[in-house]
Amino acid sequence: MANTEESQVTAVAMPFGAVETATALLDAHGVVTGWSAPATRLLGFAAADVLGAPVGKLLAVAPDARGVAAALEWIRDEGGWAGLVPAVTREGRRVHLGVRVNAVTDGEGTARWVVSAVGTEGVPWWGASGSVIERMFALAPMGMAVLNSDLRYVWVNAATARASGIPADKWLGRSLAEMLPGIDVEAVEAELRAVLDTGVPLLGREYVNQPPWKAGQEQALLASVFRLDDAAGNPLGLCTMANDITDRFLAKRRLDLLDQAGERIGRTLDVAQTAQDLADVAVPEFADLVTVDLLDPVFRGDEPQPAPDPRAGVVLRRAGLRSVGDGPPGTPVEVGQTAAHPATSPVARALRTGRPRLVARLGPHPGDGGAPGPDPIARMREAGFHSLMAVPLRARGSHLGAALFWRGPRPQPFQDTDLALATELTSRAAVAVDNARRFTREHNAALTLQRDLLPQGAPEQTAVEAASLYLPADAKAGVGGDWFDVIPLSGARVGLVVGDVVGHGIHAAATMGRLRTAVQTLAGLDLAPDELLAHLDGLIGRLAESEGHGGAEAGVVGATCLYAVYDPVSRRCALARAGHPPPLVAVPGGPVHVLELPSGPPLGLGSQPFESTELTLDEGSALVLYTNGLIAAPGLDADAGIERLCAALAGPDRPAKALCDRVMETLPANPPDDDVALLLARTRALGAGQVASREISRDPAAVSDARAWALDTLGEWGLDELAFTAELVVSELVTNAVRYGSPPIRLRLIRERALICEVSDHSSTSPHLRRAGTTDEGGRGLFLVAHVVQDWGTRYTPEGKTVWAEQPFDRAPRRRPRRGPGGGHGGRLTPGAPRPAPFMSRSGPTGSIGVTP
Repeated sequence: MANTEESQVTAVAMPFGAVETATALLDAHGVVTGWSAPATRLLGFAAADVLGAPVGKLLAVAPDARGVAAALEWIRDEGGWAGLVPAVTREGRRVHLGVRVNAVTDGEGTARWVVSAVGTEGVPWWGASGSVIERMFALAPMGMAVLNSDLRYVWVNAATARASGIPADKWLGRSLAEMLPGIDVEAVEAELRAVLDTGVPLLGREYVNQPPWKAGQEQALLASVFRLDDAAGNPLGLCTMANDITDRFLAKRRLDLLDQAGERIGRTLDVAQTAQDLADVAVPEFADLVTVDLLDPVFRGDEPQPAPDPRAGVVLRRAGLRSVGDGPPGTPVEVGQTAAHPATSPVARALRTGRPRLVARLGPHPGDGGAPGPDPIARMREAGFHSLMAVPLRARGSHLGAALFWRGPRPQPFQDTDLALATELTSRAAVAVDNARRFTREHNAALTLQRDLLPQGAPEQTAVEAASLYLPADAKAGVGGDWFDVIPLSGARVGLVVGDVVGHGIHAAATMGRLRTAVQTLAGLDLAPDELLAHLDGLIGRLAESEGHGGAEAGVVGATCLYAVYDPVSRRCALARAGHPPPLVAVPGGPVHVLELPSGPPLGLGSQPFESTELTLDEGSALVLYTNGLIAAPGLDADAGIERLCAALAGPDRPAKALCDRVMETLPANPPDDDVALLLARTRALGAGQVASREISRDPAAVSDARAWALDTLGEWGLDELAFTAELVVSELVTNAVRYGSPPIRLRLIRERALICEVSDHSSTSPHLRRAGTTDEGGRGLFLVAHVVQDWGTRYTPEGKTVWAEQPFDRAPRRRPRRGPGGGHGGRLTPGAPRPAPFMSRSGPTGSIGVTP
């Protein structure tokens, strides 16, 4: 019976409950000698049918007599047997019986066998065999345990004993804290007592502990807990079932760490902050100390150097540092300092080969047993760190630096799986660091370009006391296209301009340079502010059209601008703006108010004309031009920003530089989101002792009177040394105005940083140089004037035009590009140029300048 294939089951104790039990008696040879009524009801055989027959007749697979004898001999030696046995009923139907065989001995010492059986059909198997359940719990692959109402172990299965290496009897009577150190005992016991009190099971709860059989390593368990009750429903204790999910837990932790790295590393385009983000992500979840060291060129945005020379060590600069506890115990290098690594160190080898290196346990010389020296790793070993990984930072084929991962307080060393995770973290950080490096390079280039394109110093002029402020946007926003300028104009006037190009970066800076050059050129033509903006608007429209053919890399071209012209003689100021914030005026000893100018559209739209506004400014007034970065701040609208600026400008009179510094002090502490440009001009006025003028009649005889008046004026000013040249200039300009201009004619002399001679009339004709033929009798006047003065030109007024010439006080003409309508550069004579014909003439319907005999 025990040798049949279907009856090969493990011997267990099989207690029977209240189920009706069939009983048979066998002799020593397996012959049925007794048969009970329940046996008849179970199999259908009457006693007469089976008595004297071998028991094999009742089995579905009948063994031979030898097999039965061997089975009975085995049962006698074991003291009994229990299990499931296939049998056949009287009708030939196959059934499974739960069978127990016990050996008995009669008074003569002869062995007999008592066979008890129950049918499994219609009876729950757990009710038929409680021992099957007990065996199932004992052999279950998951850890199972029973705790009493005091939460002490009273039973554990074999899986728990095998996993822990602690025999089952050593668990009995112990508490959770004794057997599972490292868990939050109070929190776990509170959860278990809640199950005892309520009977509500706790399902799928994760617990992390550090059991002694894991040598300090973490163990993760997925546990379920339910209450055990007696027949009356009273709680007896708890049953726990737990699976070891440490591998899955560690894999999830690695994935979570990578997710954090994706969210935190590379949030900014700052090299040092990106390196620090790597250290912050890895500590304390992964390592006890992380240092990130970079090559110096990376901080500057330069291309990194090739791999280090294998014969030398490597010097890196610390960019990131994070450790558990209050500080980095034992580390000799702080952020910003340099660390020298010997050629045999893991860091130098990792950089040289481009492959990460794992030193699970630090030996006497972690490099490779080389000569001792000032090795940072040796110092760390002395501080208690026992395991490290050196991972190179490489991106796009270039070496950027290295990251060092250390373990000291936690006992478990790094493993290969940790090296793979560190490599993944570092590779992500390397790409972010390289992006930050490339941005730093472009940002520095754009900033350098913009600073080079901005004014490098204040030009010579006496119309205003100027001070300026420029603050670039932070690295996140990039360099913008803000600019300002102070442009000396003819007649002691000055042009003031502030503008803002749309966008940031090199494209915006380059566009700003174009516009600044254009404004200077247009201002040199003495255009009115509205006319200058109209020309600038057309230029930007053409730039936008040409940029539109540049493909995806072409940027949007647009700008705002405010242009003002101030005349210190009349104290009149003409202003026009194109989509730019309005200027402010701080009256000496008075309030600060906003100039309500017509706004005009931003440059580049070409939709509406611009309009100029003219007003008179008191001497000492502060005219404030700025870009919107000065009044814009997070959570602050433009009106509030203007109010803040007005408050900074109010108060007692200060020099322009001091007032500019006061405005800077009121700016928010955080870097601005947009560039800030501020131009502050405190106006001056030329008094009566610096300006002289007189009417000139349209009579050739008036020329000599004009010369005499000019010489008398120069004498009063103490400028007799300029008399000869000034007499020539006055003579030529007045002569041509009388001959070709329209009355009224006015001669004006201005003593500023040079002697300025101006002749105005109501004609719109424009004189300029032209080569004269050798037989021409006149036309040499402008030729002579151009050679003896510093600068000359023509500007138009609503009434006509003004021809002017500047004579330096040192009597040494300093040649500059001549300003006049339409440029007029073609006829300007410069030193070293071919000498023109001896006579120059200009005649025709547009007017002329010649020389009187």
